[in-house]
Amino acid sequence: MTSRDTVLSIDCGGTHTDAVCVQAGRVTASAKVPTRHDNLPLCIEEVLAAMEAKLGAGALACVQRITLGTTLLVNAAVQGRLDPVGLLVSAGPGLHPSRFTLGEYVSIVPGGLDHRGVEVQPLELDVLERDVVRMREAGISAFACVGKFSPRNPAHEERMAKEVARLVPDAFITLGHRLGGELNFPRRLATAYYNSAAHRLHKAFADAVSSVLASRGCTADIYLLKADGGALPLTKARLSPVQSMLSGPAASVMGALALDRHLAEKPTLLLDMGGTTTDLALFVAGSPVLDRDGMRVEGRRTLIRSLATRSIGVGGDSLLHIEAGPHGPVLETGPVREGRALAFGGEKATLLDALNVLNAPEVLNVPDVPAAPAAEERTEMQSEAQTGAHAAAQGDDESGTQQEACGTQTDQCAGDVAASQRGLEALGRHLGLSARAAAAMAVDNALSKIAAAIAALVADINAKPVYTLKELKEYSDVVPERICLVGGPAACVHKRLQQALGLEVVLLPMADVANATGAALTRPSALLQVFAHTGKRQLLVPELDVTEPLPAHASLPYVEERALAILKDMLTRSGIMNSPMQVTHSELFAVLNDNGSSAKDMRVTVQVVPGLATRLIL
Repeated sequence: MTSRDTVLSIDCGGTHTDAVCVQAGRVTASAKVPTRHDNLPLCIEEVLAAMEAKLGAGALACVQRITLGTTLLVNAAVQGRLDPVGLLVSAGPGLHPSRFTLGEYVSIVPGGLDHRGVEVQPLELDVLERDVVRMREAGISAFACVGKFSPRNPAHEERMAKEVARLVPDAFITLGHRLGGELNFPRRLATAYYNSAAHRLHKAFADAVSSVLASRGCTADIYLLKADGGALPLTKARLSPVQSMLSGPAASVMGALALDRHLAEKPTLLLDMGGTTTDLALFVAGSPVLDRDGMRVEGRRTLIRSLATRSIGVGGDSLLHIEAGPHGPVLETGPVREGRALAFGGEKATLLDALNVLNAPEVLNVPDVPAAPAAEERTEMQSEAQTGAHAAAQGDDESGTQQEACGTQTDQCAGDVAASQRGLEALGRHLGLSARAAAAMAVDNALSKIAAAIAALVADINAKPVYTLKELKEYSDVVPERICLVGGPAACVHKRLQQALGLEVVLLPMADVANATGAALTRPSALLQVFAHTGKRQLLVPELDVTEPLPAHASLPYVEERALAILKDMLTRSGIMNSPMQVTHSELFAVLNDNGSSAKDMRVTVQVVPGLATRLIL
């Protein structure tokens, strides 16, 4: 293998970790290993060893760029397993911060700034110290410091962070103003909170990949996908975990861009089914739709620019559990994942097991057990449900010998179907149902959640002007006319999903490694924030330590133009030519100088347009 145009991706999901190597636009190798949540370095080592076995010893030395994607963060968010955060808030004029706080550990510290960034009340540090000590004693090690109007004056956030560092020396601390210059206190608060909540998982993943690559002598540049589909250098991504919260769904979108040749023909819904979640996105005119209001985590908006995606806790490894329903107990699917399916050696029945029972020929199933009289109503309801939608499961290329016995006219089975059968029989006995009826109840529950998520995503997108990533162009209301399907469970759910949703469902090539394929082809991104003040006659680019004179009457378009020019020059000096660029944030507000004269404070963010660096040759 030569080094010409050779790129590698590693996509770490809740169930599997995948790797793909692309050389000169062609996939030359791919590998899939189980994700070891208790030992991430080992699963990274295993997937790289599998790749070298296919590519040859020393293959990593030829790789020019490595792009990472992971669903670990979004999976944790969907399952409510992000870390607790000590949220420290300085108040200031306006609505009381308690309206917007998150989590159990909150300290609202008296003190604040006005809209100009001028201090109107000093911070009461004794309150801060008391609350931080209480949080430390509760084991909190991640903190977020947020103040109103902090983008115009970060003094209060910096002072709070200094106290936290003194009292909790090993704490990870997020300051709200460092995550964006936009004035939106509730979203800045949520952004800072989730940045700290995701830090531990994010660091563990980044450390695992970095250490294993270093041990193998790999010196390639490492990038990490962020929520809008761009790829940031890992050194920068480490400082802002929240940027990569939707790394996994972004990889799904990039995978669809690479693998689906018909995206431009009609509005297309992407459906990526994994082991823990199902991720959704929408394409219009061949380009993914942007969420212009900022990434949403656990229902809260943030300042993070994001593709319009939605993730729900329904995947092949989603746990089946009995819950009380309005007409008696029912079998629910997800959102929790507690290991692999019974079909692959797990201990509890999952959605994959339910799909195996339904997809297997009747001859492999134990005859239905008559329902108890008390369950007659539930049986009748389930009979009706079986004529409706049934959903997804965790597919796998480790399928057992019984997969061959499953008919080709239905969706496939995976793994040990007999083990799945036994698990659903046990659940069915608690419900007074046969194994097939119990499986149908679980699958129907899963697909109803997916259908509701699709409807909610489309409604949310159409509630405001629709903008796509490619051109930031406004479109009228859109309705998906086809679905492209990727992910491990794709072969287990393809035909069932098509019948349920009443739309053409296209199973994309390399569906089980689509995310890793998209990540490998993603264009390296770069982002700059530029600040200009006509009163001080300065234009600043903090990241590059650049200060240059600003004309006294400079306009916002002038600052935007200079920002794009500075970004282009930075890319050129790094050897990156002809990358498309765009302004993603532009803001101007009037201020008063110390002498009472008026001035303009302008803030502009520019970046490389996310997309594919090269077209995949299929």
